[in-house]
Amino acid sequence: MIPEGEEPLAGVHPTSPAAAAWGAGDALAEPTVRVRGGWTAAVVLANVGVFAAWLGPIQVLLAKQSEAVAPGNKEFVFGLVTGVGAAVSVVANPAFGAISDRTTSRLGRRVPWVIAGAVGGAIGLGILSGARVIALMLIGWCLMQLFGNALLAAATAVIPDRVPVAQRGVVGGWVAISQVLGALVGTALAASFNNYTLGYVACAAFLLLSVVPYLLRSHDQPLTERPAFVLPDFLKSFWISPRRYPDFGWAWLTRFLFNVGNALGTLYLFYYLQDEVGVTDPDTGVLILTAIYSVCVLTTAITFGRWSDRSARRKIFVNVSGWVMAVAGVILAVWPTWTGAITGAIVLGAGFGVYLSVDFALLTEVLPNARDRAKDLGVINIANSLPQVLAPVIAAPIVKHLGGYPVLYLLASAVTVLAGVLVTRVRSVA
Repeated sequence: MIPEGEEPLAGVHPTSPAAAAWGAGDALAEPTVRVRGGWTAAVVLANVGVFAAWLGPIQVLLAKQSEAVAPGNKEFVFGLVTGVGAAVSVVANPAFGAISDRTTSRLGRRVPWVIAGAVGGAIGLGILSGARVIALMLIGWCLMQLFGNALLAAATAVIPDRVPVAQRGVVGGWVAISQVLGALVGTALAASFNNYTLGYVACAAFLLLSVVPYLLRSHDQPLTERPAFVLPDFLKSFWISPRRYPDFGWAWLTRFLFNVGNALGTLYLFYYLQDEVGVTDPDTGVLILTAIYSVCVLTTAITFGRWSDRSARRKIFVNVSGWVMAVAGVILAVWPTWTGAITGAIVLGAGFGVYLSVDFALLTEVLPNARDRAKDLGVINIANSLPQVLAPVIAAPIVKHLGGYPVLYLLASAVTVLAGVLVTRVRSVA
């Protein structure tokens, strides 16, 4: 049966022999039903909610809180909390993805984890709002990372679950830019309050509200039969052999390097504006730059997502975006002024928008199989979270002892260029 509000892709039946063989009905079928705007908007909003709950704290709240808790050692505390939290997410995303793939709730495979992720993440933000010592900051942020990744793993997997390949450039582009929209919303919420406690509360409330439209119209297909669970096989499944699936390996490495470059460039933005550029109100400065960046990302992501679908090409867009993002890093390195920061935000947003518009579509086309979509996307999402572990380790000594922000941003530029070059090694996607 075709869900209300959607239309079939001409000439294709929405079930498959492979899905029937698994005893899972439509849940494992390759999607052939075009999704409409309302469903896409609900998925995007849920993703915006979790990214706002992450990036509001990362861009503003954790930096301010670290300065309040340890004013003489703010960089270390900020790096410690974000790094440990990111380490949690490295494990949490694929683990919750694998659990989601095996969930047989009548609500579907994904909905239970969207609910649990939103509630658990809000609890973590609540703990952060009252934290006045480093230990409580770590507990609160790790809970937010743990449950936020449960939500993200489920909300990401619904794209290959429900969206046909021919529509994934557009839908994937919209979902991908939810990270940017989340940064804008989260930063706005964080900057709206002088007291970081209220900023955390605002982010938690938005997170809870953001998942409601998706819960009301998810059309999540339940599994009729749970795949057998064998612990050694389950643990072994997290390793996806690059030799057996080389395109998956190259796509993972490309995303990893893009996110390393992005993390190096954005993690210390608050302190860059405060200490290098000399902005007297870094909260507002981060908000303005994030807004400019977001507009540029939205403009290029939507435009190039449609272009990618029409041309059926993905790699060339990723390659070009790497070079454009590198230019932004050079601007920030050699022009540490407010005008330079605005220019860098424009160029970085344009480049990252092109990347986001096609990268998710490319990734969904190299997944090994339908049975493990959420787990495999969770493995891909390690390429998002692992750089958040590495970035503080790399960036803190550079900022403090090895050349400062110019060296940091030039390194970020080199990494994004390398990422754009390596995507050409993916052979099965044009």
